[in-house]
Amino acid sequence: MSKSRVLIIAEAANPEWVSVPLVGWSLASALRDVADVHIVTQIRNRDAFVRAGLVEGRDFTAIDSEAFARPLWKLGDMIRGGEGKGWTTMQLINAVSYPHFERLVWRAFKTDIRAGKYDIVHRVTPLSPTIASSLARKCARVGVPFVVGPINGGVPWPDGFDSERRREREWLSYVRSAYKALPGRRRMLRSASAILVGSHHTGSEIPSWAQEKCVYIPENGIDPARFSGCAAPAIDGPLRAVFLGRLVPYKGPDMLLEAAMPLLKDGRMGLDIVGDGPMMADLRAQAGTSAVTFHGWQDHQNVSNILKRAHLLTFPSIREFGGGVVLEAMSLGIVPVIVDYAGPGELVTTEVGYKIPLGSRAQIVQALRAQLETICAQPEELPTKSSAAQSRVQSHFTWAAKAAQISRVYDAILTDAEKLPEFFVETKEKPPSHGQGVPVLTRESVAADG
Repeated sequence: MSKSRVLIIAEAANPEWVSVPLVGWSLASALRDVADVHIVTQIRNRDAFVRAGLVEGRDFTAIDSEAFARPLWKLGDMIRGGEGKGWTTMQLINAVSYPHFERLVWRAFKTDIRAGKYDIVHRVTPLSPTIASSLARKCARVGVPFVVGPINGGVPWPDGFDSERRREREWLSYVRSAYKALPGRRRMLRSASAILVGSHHTGSEIPSWAQEKCVYIPENGIDPARFSGCAAPAIDGPLRAVFLGRLVPYKGPDMLLEAAMPLLKDGRMGLDIVGDGPMMADLRAQAGTSAVTFHGWQDHQNVSNILKRAHLLTFPSIREFGGGVVLEAMSLGIVPVIVDYAGPGELVTTEVGYKIPLGSRAQIVQALRAQLETICAQPEELPTKSSAAQSRVQSHFTWAAKAAQISRVYDAILTDAEKLPEFFVETKEKPPSHGQGVPVLTRESVAADG
């Protein structure tokens, strides 16, 4: 059977960056192994694509929308008030600038799409569900199936963390749900042949009339070449935990320090904090012990080496869309300890890690301290969880596994199957409702064969 011919739209895709651009690149690249793919990206990614070995014109096309996009991004940087802050503000800026990119894409590819050169058009990025695509309707009009996703985001801020919300300058998050009324979103959902949703919350935001088009595929994945080997420190001495991420309030490094302090002071645990951010000075003052090592930002190889010395990833973030760092740790056999909310709560099961119930700040600290005390007193189950964590990632969360799943979606669309394949990462646990009364995507699942 010949491979599907797929035009991949990945405005944000870059192998040399992190976050959304790395997701866009990783998924688009993996899809090249299961389909005949041509990638369309933004001009800022061109040189990185070439350095990665792709040939412009044959493997990808770079669209230059900078004249419109660059001034808007500069405006967004001024408004949000600091690097990494104001995520919702930046998504609004992207929602204003992105349509111009798609207009240029249609101008460049409309002849080929109308001529049937591509079997499917698949928009991989933006990941945000708030940014609609005009290509969906245009493709539907000429009879070419359109796939969008995985889309993910918009997890509600949990009760009791409004001060963290304000410190992140998330002013627009209070009115984020207004995007659901935009006509472009409704047209995209009606025109799409498949909607890949990266989380249960995002799935719950899809209208009931479009639910049958939804396929649940978490957004993040692992490249085994980047995360190879296994962390296997002995468990007959002090345990070592690691925190990896930006040092900002919602990721909870201060809650971790407060919870772990008794264990750190009496020598039962050591802690590596990898990352930087506005909380660094306060965290150093809070630590006050040599049992905590602050590494700052590190390159990939150094991060991997630090991770491999650890028993635990201690990551009490209270608002994480995807949770890629959790998968990175699990891929090395590091057992995660996370707050059971949003992305990490969907990636981690009790077979592979520990889940702290979402609550107030004080409740999270108390529960986290109790869990760490228990682990230190009874570390015997860590090797079993470590092995299970690696197996879970290898089975479901490599980019190759995700590409294989999406390939089955393509096949179902092109063969006019009555139903799309329904993927659900196997777990004995019911997906959490996120404590907000938010419904979750609850469809009968057919286990993915990975």
